[in-house]
Amino acid sequence: MPEDYKCRNTLVDSLLTDLYQITMAYAYWKNGCAHKHSVFEAFFRKNPFKGEFTIFAGLDEVMRFISDFKFTKEQLDFLKTLLPHAEDEFFEYLSTVSGKDLSIYAIDEGTIVFPRLPLIRVEGPLAVAQLVETTILNLINFPSLITTNAARLRLAAGADKTLLEFGLRRAQGPDGACSASKYSYLGGFDATSNVQVAKLDGIKCSGTHAHSFILAYSCVDELKTRKMKPKVKLSEEKLPSPSSSLGSPCKEDEVDFVDLVFSMREKLGFEHTNTSELVAFIAYAQAFPDGFLALVDTYNTLTSGVPNYLCVACALSFLGYQPIGVRLDSGDLAYLSKASRALIDNIADKFDFPKLRLSKIVASNDISEEVLHSLNGQGHAIDVFGIGTKLVTCSGQPALGCVYKLVEIEGKPRIKLSQVRSKMTLPCSKQVYRLCGKKGTAVLDLMGVEDKEFPKVGGQTLCIHPTDETRRVYVCPTEIVKLVSPYWIKGEFVKKMPTLAELKSYVASNIKLIREDHKRPLNPTPYKVSVSVELHGIIRDLWIQESPVSTLE
Repeated sequence: MPEDYKCRNTLVDSLLTDLYQITMAYAYWKNGCAHKHSVFEAFFRKNPFKGEFTIFAGLDEVMRFISDFKFTKEQLDFLKTLLPHAEDEFFEYLSTVSGKDLSIYAIDEGTIVFPRLPLIRVEGPLAVAQLVETTILNLINFPSLITTNAARLRLAAGADKTLLEFGLRRAQGPDGACSASKYSYLGGFDATSNVQVAKLDGIKCSGTHAHSFILAYSCVDELKTRKMKPKVKLSEEKLPSPSSSLGSPCKEDEVDFVDLVFSMREKLGFEHTNTSELVAFIAYAQAFPDGFLALVDTYNTLTSGVPNYLCVACALSFLGYQPIGVRLDSGDLAYLSKASRALIDNIADKFDFPKLRLSKIVASNDISEEVLHSLNGQGHAIDVFGIGTKLVTCSGQPALGCVYKLVEIEGKPRIKLSQVRSKMTLPCSKQVYRLCGKKGTAVLDLMGVEDKEFPKVGGQTLCIHPTDETRRVYVCPTEIVKLVSPYWIKGEFVKKMPTLAELKSYVASNIKLIREDHKRPLNPTPYKVSVSVELHGIIRDLWIQESPVSTLE
């Protein structure tokens, strides 16, 4: 990995943790067990958004943190103020620990995952592995949630639609905003309005103008210049039919663009549109002749906004430019998009501007997964969706709920019991096998004890529910994918970290491996996650061993 492979966020360091991690580390050290070899696993218990799949994200951030994990003198001096009674030798011990003490195993970032699967496995001295818990959870919870939300929005919108992330102003602070921009791209979005993230991660940046831009203009005299250079050589024969004289006289090197637009307005029969809006559109088109996308709902979408767009778009087309389209930001999006499309196509055909048919219809205005499904049900003509608040805030579910639990110490499996079975942990250092069926799609994930067993292609494998042994099934897999692999072994990377573009492509391909009924928005089929016969036996024995037996009197 490159030398500068470190956390980009200066807040992410060894102090980005909960106090109880420090106090536990002190107690471990005090009792002489800080060095004990331990195994922790990070996992979640329930899929978000009432769905049945999650996309694992944030591993790159975790590896940046682990590779640079250490305590500086300044940090240790601060910790001494929190633990004034702690012995100086403890802080001397902390000064020696680092990420090199640990080994990290993980499921590849971008993989579709399910409850209970060990997303990340941390092995190393008990105190050190404990110290990184909070930071690891912080670095995977929100990224996984955002990536999953974005993927669900992509599924709802359809593969042929363009998705733009517009959430910077509504996100939970700058850190939340930048994470949301990055991981929405990973989950399937095409671009972001966030300039900072475009710079940091190389994501395509996209944006137009706001209503304030429209309101800033009132008359033609406010335009600094009337001229625009044609993109193509003009001739009398190129004048659009049925007119033979549109606009004022023009030269090969420049045109009175304002006169041309107003001549188009007269020819198209749109003389009663809002003139100040038209002037604003002219101003924007002069600045971005190849990037003209008009926000059309400032006054009235169908009687002013779209007609004014067409006046400017026809003028641009006449000069050889390709206008982009219109943006709808309020109202009945299904109806307005269809009506706008009909109006644009009608003008394109009637006045022989075929490229106008390429105009995109962009929709924004608090779009959510539910809104997308509703639009699909109604029928719409939207090409591009700009999604902000409902994406970056994950309003449908604000947290994923990943946890980090001790599953083994000094080679001995450990288990946490609970009256709520879903909160029971699964012991041992584990491997996960994704078993695929005859159709090539995944049918079940099987957890087994690491390095102890491996299901065979074509063989009959008994798979048991983690907490209910009456629920069993045989699987004869046609393909087996081993999901957990080593990434970092005591200070050395053993697996290359992919680029964001590679991860985005992997997410898209990975989603296709899961059956459609697991991904559907309404009543999705739960995906099966099972344990091997050997692991089930360990769970059962530990349950009997560790669970107190009550006495009835």
